[in-house]
Amino acid sequence: MPASFQLRDYQRDAVEATLKHFRKSDAAAVIVLPTGAGKSLVIAELARLARRKILVLAHVKELVEQNHNKYLSYGLQGGLYSAGLKQKQSHHQVTFASVQSVARNLKDFATEHSLVIIDECHRISDDENSQYQQIFAQLREYNPALKLLGLTATPYRMGMGWIYRYHYRGFCRSSDPRPFEHCIYELPLQYMIRRGFLTPPKMVDAPIAQYDFSALNANKSGNYAEAEVNQLLVSHPRVTRAICEQIMELAAKRSGVMVFAATVRHAQEICGYLPDGQTALITGATASAERDQLIRRYKEKKIKYLVNVAVLTTGFDAPHVDFIAILRPTQSVSLFQQITGRGLRLAEGKKDCLVMDYAGNGFDLFSPEVGQPRPDSSSVPVQVFCPQCEFANIFWGKTDEEGTILEHYGRRCQGTIHAENSGRSQDKVVQCSYRFRFKECPQCNAENDIAARNCHQCGHAIIDPDDQLKAALKLKDAMVIRCAGISLTESNGRLKVIYHDEQGEELSELFDLHNNKQRKRFNDLFGRRFANSSEPKQFNSVDEVLALSQRFSAPDFVVARKSGQFWRVQERIFDYQGNYRKANQL
Repeated sequence: MPASFQLRDYQRDAVEATLKHFRKSDAAAVIVLPTGAGKSLVIAELARLARRKILVLAHVKELVEQNHNKYLSYGLQGGLYSAGLKQKQSHHQVTFASVQSVARNLKDFATEHSLVIIDECHRISDDENSQYQQIFAQLREYNPALKLLGLTATPYRMGMGWIYRYHYRGFCRSSDPRPFEHCIYELPLQYMIRRGFLTPPKMVDAPIAQYDFSALNANKSGNYAEAEVNQLLVSHPRVTRAICEQIMELAAKRSGVMVFAATVRHAQEICGYLPDGQTALITGATASAERDQLIRRYKEKKIKYLVNVAVLTTGFDAPHVDFIAILRPTQSVSLFQQITGRGLRLAEGKKDCLVMDYAGNGFDLFSPEVGQPRPDSSSVPVQVFCPQCEFANIFWGKTDEEGTILEHYGRRCQGTIHAENSGRSQDKVVQCSYRFRFKECPQCNAENDIAARNCHQCGHAIIDPDDQLKAALKLKDAMVIRCAGISLTESNGRLKVIYHDEQGEELSELFDLHNNKQRKRFNDLFGRRFANSSEPKQFNSVDEVLALSQRFSAPDFVVARKSGQFWRVQERIFDYQGNYRKANQL
């Protein structure tokens, strides 16, 4: 290997993690490396080490060509299969290809491959009819043990969340199937910046003007309808002008500015305010030859402002970019990070990259929120240990002034444990089964996710809480209260649980803890959920319960039926998520 292409330590670690994983497992895996970390070098080294046919896929011709050129720089030979690059070579041991060209010509890949490497793999969906899945299905016909390796800087997808299930540091990202089973290596963006491998971003929160896109509704990809965006922008021409004036002012000492516009019409308006002769516009309709020419002039610094509409977010490499202006809305964390990543590559004389978010997207570049959204503005990340596997979960929750956790919104432990009888793989992991919030199956008492419709263990239908409440509210002899809290007292040797409604109504029931069945029922209902289900306990006496009475969790709703002159509690609905308002909610 030429000395000029020696791998960095983290690139070697990524390669070694891949070899180690695929020696013991066929499960699809993903490597997470920030933009600018040299994914093409990792791809090239893996391709160099391969002994059987492999296919390297990317979704744009620029990435296909970049990965292919890096491989050739090793002094090795590899095929190029891309209509955009006017090459269709599939006979080499290693082929670099665009996913579109392969999907349209599957007959050229009707042979055995041992490995598929997918660059920018966050673009893969779980739709079996997608181009990616068609390719994988075709190759698996010739090799059922085909291995899939994805590389990305952003391992999440709008509408899906994380694209993998299990992280090598021992936690689970998703309880549901994902395109990739394991994340086998991850390098934080902060590491690259601290080590001087990337330029630090300078995030500025005080633009002179900002668009308000909050009234618009995004689609499942995190984007907005062009007509609605245009209609909003037309009513704010002064905002666009003010923004462009500030961009020019801030760009005075900057080398290269990239402007990300919301629509073509918006981009044209922006270009009208930026300096003529120093500004270029690239959209999806720009001819390939013209696009290549404009990009070349930009890289040669003959153009200072490069305005684009959703076409230069990946596969674009211009190290001198030191100013990113985001004038388009998105709900996609991945897209926001890809946009920002265009300015983080190193260049001579470049100290930082200014990032101005004029669309109010508000993402944290280093610690983006992926998965469960923040329940409300007062929620903060809290650490909750699993009582079963002792994993330190990070959930949204609420604390008091001293930092004591008052409540959290975690549903299931995100830790992983080693599976028994794992077959070929000796290190197969599964998600810990402990649930902090759950619905109990009335048939077998198994604990299920709070959104489950059928029991995962016996398949029995679980009544929807909304249906329970709706049915109870229709009955003349039923009473439903929104429970704002509970109090526990002793009554003639038995434990009395009093449920308090937000309006002052009360329901109560008694548990004889000397009776085995009643003691078990109390512990199933309340002992199991003690301290937000993070410290489940078995209580044997009234005194034990009263000593810790402040730490019991209350149900959200209580349903009672009239029995003579008294109300008898029938249902206690915990961890409710539905259409009815809970106590103390506006």
